[in-house]
Amino acid sequence: MTIATIMGTALIFIAVGWTGKVFEPMALVVGGIVCIAAANAGATSQDLKTGYIVGSTPKYQQLALFIGAIVSSVVIGFTVKYLDTPTADLAAKGVQHAIGEKFAAPQATLMATLIKGLLSFNLDWNFVLVGVFLAITVELCGVKALSFAVGAYLPLSTTLPIFAGGAIKGLVDWRAKRKHAKEEDSELGKGSLFATGLVAGGALFGVIVAILSVNENVFNALEKINASHGLSAALGEGGYMLLGAAFFGFMGWVLYRTAIKK
Repeated sequence: MTIATIMGTALIFIAVGWTGKVFEPMALVVGGIVCIAAANAGATSQDLKTGYIVGSTPKYQQLALFIGAIVSSVVIGFTVKYLDTPTADLAAKGVQHAIGEKFAAPQATLMATLIKGLLSFNLDWNFVLVGVFLAITVELCGVKALSFAVGAYLPLSTTLPIFAGGAIKGLVDWRAKRKHAKEEDSELGKGSLFATGLVAGGALFGVIVAILSVNENVFNALEKINASHGLSAALGEGGYMLLGAAFFGFMGWVLYRTAIKK
């Protein structure tokens, strides 16, 4: 929805003659407003259902939502501003922003490419049209285009764990059918809750590591106790990668064992 809004807003800007770099942030602001509104709408629908189950009232849920939206906006704003500070090595290269250089941001890169390409009249529409017809083809095949599209534009390092989790879920459901047992609840099952914790924990520690990496003194101190250098030297580059794959496989096995528990 955010990407579609950004494209629609940029096309409206072109229609009224608002082109160039001056109007690029304005298009992003409109897309951001729609993104936040859609996210809060989805959260509200879930909150009202959950609140009804636990005996809460919509009035206090809305007050909590206001507080959550305001506080998270302030915290996230300062966090992004802090992470975007370039380190000395990036500043020496003339890089002004750490996000996109030191910290990968595929979604932000996609949105920036769309806005700049549309308002500067140099967007390669061939790729856009290929994506449109690819989505239509996938829908005709009975596959949800949204999930497919997310996997198409995100890097393989991001989508592979998602595929692995889906494969484990399919294996758990197949095992339940074979044993004529009840399939795990898609929202409240042990495996789903455990996987949710993995996602939340990975995101949280990713932000923590990124924040610590901004300060060069802290980053250098962490590098001194980093075990990856010693392990890669002892096992070799290939062996170190195999060790990482083994740990990932072990985590998948733990997820599977958790999901099949009664």
